[in-house]
Amino acid sequence: MANERGLYFMTGDPLVTAVTRTPRALWYAGRERCTLEGVTIEALRSDDVRIQTLFSSVSRGTEGLVFRGEVPESEWQRMRAPFQEGDFSFPVKYGYANVGRVLEGDPALEGRIVFSLFPHQSDFTLPSGYCAPIPDAVSAERAVLAANMETALNAIWDGKPSPGDHICVVGAGVVGLLTAYVASRLPGSVVTVIDTNGERAAIAEVLGFGFALPDDAPANQDLVFHTSASSAGLETALKACGDGASVVEMSWYGTKGVQAPLGADFHCRRLKLISSQVGTIPVDRQARWSYRRRLETALNLLHDPVLDVLISHRIRFDDLPEQLPDLLNKASDVLAALVVYDGATG
Repeated sequence: MANERGLYFMTGDPLVTAVTRTPRALWYAGRERCTLEGVTIEALRSDDVRIQTLFSSVSRGTEGLVFRGEVPESEWQRMRAPFQEGDFSFPVKYGYANVGRVLEGDPALEGRIVFSLFPHQSDFTLPSGYCAPIPDAVSAERAVLAANMETALNAIWDGKPSPGDHICVVGAGVVGLLTAYVASRLPGSVVTVIDTNGERAAIAEVLGFGFALPDDAPANQDLVFHTSASSAGLETALKACGDGASVVEMSWYGTKGVQAPLGADFHCRRLKLISSQVGTIPVDRQARWSYRRRLETALNLLHDPVLDVLISHRIRFDDLPEQLPDLLNKASDVLAALVVYDGATG
């Protein structure tokens, strides 16, 4: 087939000429403003692959903070996405959940569907080592959840749950639901997700664990994960803890302050707050686990078709600037928003 430069590459089919197109990327251009802009694709180097994006996914938590300009200046460097262009606060090309088809480059990857931590962009080149082939049992659409599954897996490592534990997850967004999904696969575990949105009960049932509204949250839990990014959610999480139990704090609040209720019985019950952040692998695993191994594990954990229930919205790439304000609105009932590119249907 031919790329936009008119060069040919081999597939399993006879050589054909592809429609010429200009690669484009989503840019966060200003506070609550984004645009699609044309980009220049670098020439392939010896270890590069050329990728045509099929799907990407919008991270409602992190990208919502970027969209609203709520990334604190102290975190501008630590918050950089692996293949980000531009700088915080604006303009910046940001995102990290991309599934695409390798068009040319490394013969071992040519024609394969791969996941990479690349922003929302229709075509791009990347060193082949940064691409993870998607297992045959995982659909290309479901594979966009890999970054979220990495976050859930990292939190499980930080919390160290055991078989038979009673576990509570406060916040039924994608990351919270994936954390509950992994925890519920521990033998004998009893897992409950807490959320103010009662409609998430049906999703919890499909995924195989319990649901409760905050006022009905179970008590005396062995371990609690908090993902709601709200003070009220953190209070619910602490109340759900049994004596001596831990809350694994997975929320990131950006520039917002948070009220942590550390008075009353927090100290006498010897509760613990544990931070969890996907940017680093827990210290006790760093000698054995690479980021590559974690990503490949996360992809394999997505083999279950039941996880398709987490993809609640589908948006054409062309419509992304118009749709993002609604997708990133905290009041909107969105789980995973799947961005669909021309390559997925062409």
